Formats: sequence, C-alpha cells, structure tokens
Amino acid sequence: MPHQLTSLRAMLACAGAALLLCACAQPWQNYQAGADVSTITARLGPPLEVYDLPNGGKRLMWPTQPLGETTTAADIDAAGKIVNVRQVLEENELYKAQIGTWTKKDVLVNFGRPVETSYFPLMKREVWTYRYMEANIWYLMYNFYFDDQGILRMTQKTPDPLHDPDRRNLF
Repeated sequence: MPHQLTSLRAMLACAGAALLLCACAQPWQNYQAGADVSTITARLGPPLEVYDLPNGGKRLMWPTQPLGETTTAADIDAAGKIVNVRQVLEENELYKAQIGTWTKKDVLVNFGRPVETSYFPLMKREVWTYRYMEANIWYLMYNFYFDDQGILRMTQKTPDPLHDPDRRNLF
C-alpha cells in the first residue's frame, strides 16, 4: 500500500507540473488590442526588428533565432496602439507566403531576418531559412527560394539538423 501511495503522489505531481507548464503564457499571448505599445515593450523589452506597415503602423519583432523557433510579432497602429500580437514562425503564418507574388521584403516584414541565407548558382536562387516547430512536435527549417529579381519562387520545409540526433556530432 505505501508503494502505491508513493506512485500515486508521483503521478499527481507530474500531472500538476505539466498543467503548470501548459498554463504559462507564451510571449505573444495576453495582450489586448487597443492597449498602448508600452504594455508589450515593458514585458519583452525593445524590439530587435521594426518594419513599416502599409497602413502607417509598425511591426515590432522579438525573434529567438538563430537557435530558437519563435518570433513574436506585434502590429502597432499609427497611434501606438496594439492591433495584434502573434507568433509568426508557425505553419499557419508561413503558408501565407504567395509564390510568384511575394518579394524578399514581404518575407522580411512577415517573418523577420532569416537564420541563414545561401545562394544556389545552378538554380539561380537565393534561399532564406527560418527555424520553426510544426505542430509543436517537429523541429523544421522553412526555406524561401527567390529568383534574381527577389520574387518568391518556391518554399520548402526540411528537418532541422540542430535537432537531428544522427547529425548532432557534425556541428
């Protein structure tokens, strides 16, 4: 009986810890539209990236790249009020990129600076790569391929070598 009680207590402690972790607010949560921009900068500090939006507002970004998988983005209107706050390095956001329409500037404004860039001369494509987590399970890299005019021509997702146990010793 004492062993069963100890096991039950251990299970309850683990379940409680899991609930506490789930209850923790992510940096992009718990902001009200219409609140002053100071409410988010007081919590997250000054943004690491700032981009102009077409409506006269700004997009403020707090990336965790190069090793993290999130970028918190806050859209702020011209009056300095929060329009929305969200995590932009997730599949619903990444899949909004429009092949043949978006440019490097569109990708930059929507997702921030890439974790790495490269150029493939045979393809004549520049590639911008972002680290992200899909479905809160898979660590992936999302790649944007641009032609020489800076137009998005292709996207691709690949496993993140940083989290590949077979490749960890290569870095």
